[in-house]
Amino acid sequence: MAVDIGGEAKIPNPALQVLAGLVGEWQTTGSHPFVPGLVLHGRASFAWQDNGAFLVMRSEIDEPRFPSGIAIFGSDDALDSTFMLYFDERGVSRKYDVTTNGNVVTWWRDDPELSQRNTLIVAPDRIEAKGEMSRQGAAWEGDLSLTYERVG
Repeated sequence: MAVDIGGEAKIPNPALQVLAGLVGEWQTTGSHPFVPGLVLHGRASFAWQDNGAFLVMRSEIDEPRFPSGIAIFGSDDALDSTFMLYFDERGVSRKYDVTTNGNVVTWWRDDPELSQRNTLIVAPDRIEAKGEMSRQGAAWEGDLSLTYERVG
């Protein structure tokens, strides 16, 4: 018999409700400057975990040079901050800070070797995501950019 340990904590996290527009199933198309001219096709989903205590993102691209990944969004109420923990099939694990401003969601990480940021403009049935990276403190350059089309 399964026991629902911690069941009382399976409630919506108020700090994450600003991300509700991401929830759903998405088809993605995009580009990356390292593979010019190649249109990348994939899928992504955003779903509430434990009734909204967390938000989980899953993503994959059909091109094998791009890893499938999973991310969990959570918050720290004492710091009034939101973050994303990312993990992919290569074993890469990273923490990103997350902010929202209206319908714009941004996640980023600052690292001396490779800083990254991703800005998403969220509409009801479409998300435009622009990725950027900075290697060793150099100027920002293009990274993975995707268009998400809602399918569910």
